[in-house]
Order: sequence, then C-alpha cells, then structure tokens
Amino acid sequence: MRSFFIAIEGAIGVGKTTLARLLQPRFRARLLLEAFEENPFLSDFYADRTRYAFQTQMFFLLSRYRQQQAVPALLARRPLIADYTFGKDSLFAHLNLEGDELEMYERLYEVLAARVPVPDLVIYLRADTDVLMMRIATRDRAYEREMDRAYIESVRQAYERYFADYTRTPLLTIDTDNLNYVRDAGALAFVEGQVRTALGIGAYQRPLPQVELVGPARTSVAPARTTSVTSGWDAVAEF
Repeated sequence: MRSFFIAIEGAIGVGKTTLARLLQPRFRARLLLEAFEENPFLSDFYADRTRYAFQTQMFFLLSRYRQQQAVPALLARRPLIADYTFGKDSLFAHLNLEGDELEMYERLYEVLAARVPVPDLVIYLRADTDVLMMRIATRDRAYEREMDRAYIESVRQAYERYFADYTRTPLLTIDTDNLNYVRDAGALAFVEGQVRTALGIGAYQRPLPQVELVGPARTSVAPARTTSVTSGWDAVAEF
C-alpha cells in the first residue's frame, strides 16, 4: 500500500481521535494524535477564555508545528492518520483572539503554515451541537466540564464556514449524527469505503504467503474482502 496522509477534522467532541484509532489498523497506518493535554493553559482557558486565550493559542500553534515536522519521516514508512489539521489552529485563533494578539498570531502562523505538509485527504466530521454536547459530557474530561453550549455552537459554525469554501486538499465530509462507527461494524466499513474511494485505493487484501509455481514465475493469492453497510444507526455515545 502506498503511503498517504489523512487528517481528520471537526468540532470539539465530534469523534476525530476515535475515528483515527479505528481506521489505523484498516489502513496499517501510523497515528499522529494531537497532544492537547500537554497544554498547561487549557483548563484555565476553559474557565476564563478571555484571560488565557493568547497563551493557550500560542502553545497549541508551536506544539502542532513541532508535531507536523515529523510527518515526512513518518510517511516514509507507512500511511499516516492524524486527528487534526494544522489549519485548525488559525480557525480557533480567530474565534478566541482579537486586536494586537490576533495580529501577532497571524504573522507567526503564516510563516509556520508555509512549512507544514499538506494532507492527501481531509475528512470533515459533522455533528449537531446537541450531539457534540452529549459526546463531550460522555467522555467527561475534567477541563471540558466548564464548556458552555454557546462556545461549542460557535466552534461548530466556524468549522462549517471553514469547509464551505475549502479547496486546499481533497475533502470528504461525513455526517456523524446518526453514524455509530464505534458499535456498528457496518458503519465503520462504510466510512472506510468512502475513504478508500476518496484516496483512489482498493479494498485492503490481507497478504498470503507466496506460492511456488513450476517455472520462473511466482505469485500470491488473497481473497477479496467484502463489507456490509447498514442504515438507521443510533447516535454515537462513546466519543
């Protein structure tokens, strides 16, 4: 399988990391997961966004840039799936910063963004705000308990605007309100099929040992993989 770089995006609580982990074995890929818990300002930011926005955003910008510099080396070995894009940093900065702080941020972002690898495919996961709030409550991260619905709605709308005119890479949009790819194998197979179609690659076939034939020719045989797709899935609760 050729190496490719997939980045999964969407609002807080939509299930980016969950899907990245589920797709990893199906594409025999490496994972690049956002190290958001390393941000020492994050819990303070959710308690007082105005006061801690700049510190939080600058830490994320430099942390994400450092992670992205590892992408070429990771891709040299096998496919790579990330649970974020570098562009999300600017999206959140424009939500949380203003004035001189935003201007300073933008100058640094432009310099760094020019040096960041571009994914072969971006997957945009969508969900309604009520679904996002339910998933955030279910995973119960301590620093997210102070998060209010209005902020999540503003993040969701920002993502909708961002991807409405997105043209930088191929884009696959998936509505997850009623798509339970955690519990439903058919739902996950459906998502995998959509990703493979977007990338232009066939279904994964598990390699078998090569079979010796009479003469110089050698061959290997692998059975075709079949998948099923179901409908009417329940809303996901395990994100």
